[in-house]
Amino acid sequence: MQSVQSIFSAQIHQKPFEDQIDPSRNMASSTAGQVITCKAAVAWGPGQPLKIEEVEVAPPQAMEVRIKVHYTALCRTDLVFWEAKGQTPLFPRIFGHEAAGVVESVGEGVTDLKAGDSVLPVFTGECRECRHCKSEESNMCDLLRINTERGVMINDGKSRFSINGKPIYHFLGTSTFSEYTVVHVGCVAKINPKAPLNKVCILSCGVSTGMGATLNVGKPKKGSTVAIFGLGSVGLGAAEGARIAGASRIIGIDLNSDRYEQAKLFGVTEFINPKDYEKPVQEVIAEKTDGGVDCSIECTGNEKAMIQAFESCHDGWGVSVLVGVPHSDAVFATHPINFLNERTLKGTFFGNYKPRSDLPGLVEMYLDKKFELDKFITHEVSFADINKSFDYMIKGESLRTVIKVTD
Repeated sequence: MQSVQSIFSAQIHQKPFEDQIDPSRNMASSTAGQVITCKAAVAWGPGQPLKIEEVEVAPPQAMEVRIKVHYTALCRTDLVFWEAKGQTPLFPRIFGHEAAGVVESVGEGVTDLKAGDSVLPVFTGECRECRHCKSEESNMCDLLRINTERGVMINDGKSRFSINGKPIYHFLGTSTFSEYTVVHVGCVAKINPKAPLNKVCILSCGVSTGMGATLNVGKPKKGSTVAIFGLGSVGLGAAEGARIAGASRIIGIDLNSDRYEQAKLFGVTEFINPKDYEKPVQEVIAEKTDGGVDCSIECTGNEKAMIQAFESCHDGWGVSVLVGVPHSDAVFATHPINFLNERTLKGTFFGNYKPRSDLPGLVEMYLDKKFELDKFITHEVSFADINKSFDYMIKGESLRTVIKVTD
């Protein structure tokens, strides 16, 4: 099987980071309760290159954790809000939300984490007290649900970052483009200390979202036929989930035919480019699958693709899962008979994973070699070269670029 490294050989310029466990993980923090001065990649304005600055990071307050970030990765959500073309600009800001690190210190009331613990900070949370957290069906915590507009901590409405006394805004409650960050304890998943942080860091968002959409929501049975709409990182995560579930056919649908070769590494067995056909792609899929697929996962956020994914499901039992986030004015329109004919439409957020409860188990699956992460990581750069990760993503050359923040 061709490796992802060979597919992206023209883009990989750095040697892979070594999988080392930091000996300081098991040491008590000497900086607890103090302001830490460290480096952070600060975005000063929309689309402006990030600038490495010296920032002050305040100690964690009640129910907060200060984390030494070892590795972080660039997600498209970071790129979108950095460009701020369709969002309310909030700058200066420290982006980043896919990461892995080690707890430096904890604030008052934190009992299940301590200095030295290996953790994944997550853009959404699990307070374990609200109706959503207590439900087996939901992961949409009332207290810590994703908020893209909030740039401060929920405890006191203030930022923990500053430069010469001027506050620097947070992003998604994580801000992992910094050597140290402060995160609400409900958004921190404690993981096995044996896990290589430069690999599992990408489980904080996209890969988990895709895998969970298939495994937790679509739930295809062994031998099923699954269609994946959109073969970016999330879509390939969904394909990996279908492979784990034992799908016999995994059909990738994308407008870029060059993605098929790469998608084979994630279990995709067939490929359809809608531009190659005059008829709607759902009709093409129905012809190729004797009436439709057992499960479809939509990962583009395009409302046309969402309708196609739903209508490509087989009547009687087909399940379609919407993962991609559409624009605010999008309208989903299909004939009611498609529902009456017993097709099921579902939506999902973060693959229906509860961060604190479920991510440690996902890390264990990786350590048990149930799935691979290396093939998602196409580039690795130093913290000083963090802007290269944006360039790779904008050019469409990367899936995930891992950034080494600290040793």
